[in-house]
Formats: sequence, structure tokens, C-alpha cells
Amino acid sequence: MSALFNFQSLLLVILLLICTATYAHQVIPAIMNRNRHGILGIFWKAARIGERLSPYVSICCIIMAFSLFTQ
Repeated sequence: MSALFNFQSLLLVILLLICTATYAHQVIPAIMNRNRHGILGIFWKAARIGERLSPYVSICCIIMAFSLFTQ
């Protein structure tokens, strides 16, 4: 089943996108800041979410890890 049709998989993909974009923004901020608009702006917005809500994102990652572990 595709990740778009399974809600838990969709949440996992979104969390991984946020974590990856935040890490990439810490490593190479110039590239991320240049592409604020357009389709690549999604990564910039995900990086902002990861930076500002990092405690909540990390708690969600831990919860998702335990929920995947129990399956």
C-alpha cells in the first residue's frame, strides 16, 4: 500500500521530511535560504517547522518509533 493511503505511513514520511530538511538546513543554509519560494520552498518550510518545534518533532519521532516497533 502506498504511503499516501496509509495514515501512519504518511505521518512517518512527513516526520522524516521535517527531520531531513532541518538537518540539511543546518549543514548548508545558503541553498535552503535561496529556495524559499516555489516547489523547493516546501523544504525550507519543513526546516522552519523542525527548528521551531524541535521538542515536539522529536517526541513524535520517538512515538512513531515505538509504534513501528510494536507492530
